[in-house]
Amino acid sequence: MEKVNWGIIGLGAIASQFVKGFDGLSNSKLLGIASQNQDRLSKFKQDLDINTEYCFNNYQALLEHKKIDIVYIALPTSLHHEWIIKCLDAGKKVLVEKPATMNAIEIKEIKKKYKNKKIFIHEALMYMYHPQILKVIELIKQDEIGQLISMESNFGMNILTKKNIFGFKKIKKLNTKHRIFNKELGGGVILDIGCYPVTLSTLIASQISNIDYDKVEIKNIQKDIKSNEVEINASMDIIFENNFKSNIRASFTKKLGNKTSIIGKKGEIVIEDTWLANPSIITVKKDQDEIINISSAANIYSYEIDTLSQCILDNKMKPDFPGLTIDDIIGNMEIMDRWKNNL
Repeated sequence: MEKVNWGIIGLGAIASQFVKGFDGLSNSKLLGIASQNQDRLSKFKQDLDINTEYCFNNYQALLEHKKIDIVYIALPTSLHHEWIIKCLDAGKKVLVEKPATMNAIEIKEIKKKYKNKKIFIHEALMYMYHPQILKVIELIKQDEIGQLISMESNFGMNILTKKNIFGFKKIKKLNTKHRIFNKELGGGVILDIGCYPVTLSTLIASQISNIDYDKVEIKNIQKDIKSNEVEINASMDIIFENNFKSNIRASFTKKLGNKTSIIGKKGEIVIEDTWLANPSIITVKKDQDEIINISSAANIYSYEIDTLSQCILDNKMKPDFPGLTIDDIIGNMEIMDRWKNNL
């Protein structure tokens, strides 16, 4: 079978999780890696058995390699805008780690720059590609819980006291040099993990009707902000034009869990572990509860890699699902901008 050749720029903690997703995929190959940190480059090369020809100590060199089809940008958020443009200018397809950019202005600039070209750009929201989200959408379309009314979605953990759920090293204090707590690098809970419940909210709301992002209301914004001007806890309500309401909470210091509840006129859908699907359990609450167990691959990133690779092999600009466009990325970034700036 023909394979899509992937390259990665930036070999930090998230990349170390992402690369595990290539195991067992027949349509995808991790061909090249690039890092300015020689120790990381050497470790990835050895661990993944990457040919020396495809190991680069500068990002541009990887982009110039003709065999690379798509680049996964796993750099700090503050560098996304620059390297999205460089990837697209080099003729590469792009998967950029969430959030796509620092703000809506940056992603709008990218849309404007390439308005007369077909570009392949997707935001790395791995949870969207997992079968449990597909199942939730299927249940909604089958009218299992009736007309949608509201939802609640949380993403919260105390990263100062235990290992982060993505396998990162424990963060012992609010160190402003760490990207999570550095405003200039795109730190803060809203951009880092708040993007998960925001994007799920718009995905669910879009099942009712198309979203007019200009008519989305943001209410009840609450934030805990540290002296370095980054949020460590945040919550808000999103109210869509179709009257669907989403209450979302994100935290770096509180164990909120990863549960999502979607409420309709006939019942409720509960996702136990929305973001990592470990375990992948959906409960449909009506007159009699139905528990649905979803079989899951060992690595959640494999679904994202597999879906986008197949999309490329089929000469499509986006997958059928989740099928987000650059306008959806812009809309979600606008919501997060308003959350951050109390607008």
